[in-house]
Amino acid sequence: MPQVQLLRRGVERWQAGHPWIYRADLNGDPGLPGGEVVRVTDGRGWFIGKAFYSKHSKISLRWLSYEDIPVDVDFFRQRLVSADALRRKALPGERTYRVVHGEADQLPGLVVDRYGDYLSVQFLVPAMEARKELITDLLTELFSPRAIVNRSDVGVRALEGLQPEKTVLRGELPGPVSFDEGLVRMRADLLEGQKTGAFLDQRENHVMASQYAFGEALDCFSYVGGFALQLATRAQRVTAVEISEAASAQLRDNAAANRLTNLDVVVANAFDFLRDSVDEGKRYDTIVLDPPSFAKNKDAVAAALRGYKEINLRAMQLLRPGGYLISASCTYHVDEQAFEDMLASAAADARRRVQIIERRGAGKDHPVLLNLRETRYLKCFVLRVL
Repeated sequence: MPQVQLLRRGVERWQAGHPWIYRADLNGDPGLPGGEVVRVTDGRGWFIGKAFYSKHSKISLRWLSYEDIPVDVDFFRQRLVSADALRRKALPGERTYRVVHGEADQLPGLVVDRYGDYLSVQFLVPAMEARKELITDLLTELFSPRAIVNRSDVGVRALEGLQPEKTVLRGELPGPVSFDEGLVRMRADLLEGQKTGAFLDQRENHVMASQYAFGEALDCFSYVGGFALQLATRAQRVTAVEISEAASAQLRDNAAANRLTNLDVVVANAFDFLRDSVDEGKRYDTIVLDPPSFAKNKDAVAAALRGYKEINLRAMQLLRPGGYLISASCTYHVDEQAFEDMLASAAADARRRVQIIERRGAGKDHPVLLNLRETRYLKCFVLRVL
């Protein structure tokens, strides 16, 4: 088995529990093509674990084990079974959930989402790409799905020297698939939809939103209605703002399928809509802000915070006293404290007193791995404006 030696800084990082080792922390270039399982050693040559190796990425090693064990079919089967066991315990009876959340489930570079009888999978690093057939065989064995879709059409693969891929690996996909979120029936296009078909990390927050919804509600960055449809089960009237014509059309279809006649879809830029609404003196009782990531790297954090502050300030200005603001961010470069500080600054500028009712994150099927901040990317605050 190939062997990779770490410099002292890399050893300290490994021993501190971080699952990633960067190229600068290796003792020389191992001269491997990438995608291998390697033995990791310290400066004395002593074994300290096993990892996936990547040649092109800045992240050269991704932790697999501290033990000198075979990384074979049984290894991956056991980790898949363990990952699914958590979901069955945390979400009993649920049939739509994230089965594997990469490093957080000790399967780096692998994402598996389940939509009932269908699986949507992402292979994000060369080592998982090289084991695509093996993983597909194991998923077929464990879940007996009607189809397995490969949604490896994401930008991070380019950093690994991999091309984007999007195809059906096994079985037949009849078209968009349906699944339940609380009282609402949703549809996901596993081949053409965002991420693996839907935003499963927000499912628990979607359902939570209905608990606070009342009166006139506004949902910005609606996509296909994850939040808007939930609001419509309780609120008197809901306005959903989405810039994509295609997503807006699907949102209308979802509303019609759920017989929700109190939902209006507006095709517009959410920033412009919020600004114009303030100028026009509109008022709402419930507002949801769930924008896409505003910062893809650390250099964009300042601009991202300005964007978050603008939309949250406008929302606070639009809310009637006693109204609720559900504000989310999926930008992991903006941590929870920075996001809360931004909300406090927006409240001050809006001259509103604001209560924090809940601090939330991704659902229980998206576990956070201690020592890997990147797995704690989603923030969701429930606020009450006084």
